[in-house]
Amino acid sequence: LLETFANQTALAIERARLADETERAQVQIETERMRNLLLSSVSHDLRTPLASITGAASGLIQHQAHLDAYSYELAQVAYEEAERLNRLVSNLLEMSRLESGNVQVVKEWQPLEEVVGTTRLRLEKPLRDHPLTIRLPENLPLVPIDGTLIEQVLVNLLENAAKYTPAQTAITLSAWPEGNGVVVEIADRGPGIPPGDEERIFDKFYRARPNTAGGVGLGLAICRTIVEAHGGRIWAANHPNGGAVFRFTLPIDGKPPQIPID
Repeated sequence: LLETFANQTALAIERARLADETERAQVQIETERMRNLLLSSVSHDLRTPLASITGAASGLIQHQAHLDAYSYELAQVAYEEAERLNRLVSNLLEMSRLESGNVQVVKEWQPLEEVVGTTRLRLEKPLRDHPLTIRLPENLPLVPIDGTLIEQVLVNLLENAAKYTPAQTAITLSAWPEGNGVVVEIADRGPGIPPGDEERIFDKFYRARPNTAGGVGLGLAICRTIVEAHGGRIWAANHPNGGAVFRFTLPIDGKPPQIPID
């Protein structure tokens, strides 16, 4: 009889514990949903004034001859900060779109070199103080990817490397075929990743070094979402000789089309 009472008591305690966990999970889901909705609404409302500020500052910079040195410097600061805020807002909107499922991954067979080339053009200014070395072998196969989304992954990873490393330190972008896919690597020579944060840095709104550089901690979360939508995976580690290394895989499913040679 005591054993029966003990079993019933244990079952009741287990049910109560599971009910509490379910309620906490539901509250967390609702909180996340409301936060994403708020961020998305605020981000949309910020786009128009940001575009006006950026355009006005850019116009002042283009008419440098009519400005004194102090006014020109202020215009440059306003333009650069508006651009930085615009990137933050874009990341918020991109994360909201990815989580809502409104983004469709449209894969096309294409050379990775083209995506790397457009990425390099986009980051010409942010990487001006960091020599970028690109190592792509000639035998790199075509990959089935959404070029726009993978370009965003490369932009986020390279911007991240530039923000967290001292000026004039080199950044290397490499890729090579491995198994049934391609591995892409971005390596820097900065302070590296704090021990234990190799996985947490891909969480939303998490920043390993919050006092080092600007940002809200969404860039790497967006990278993970996009890479996983392609069927790959992304991870980070510290380089034995110093610096951080980010790698992600791009699986190759099927056979690439035959390209006629002129």
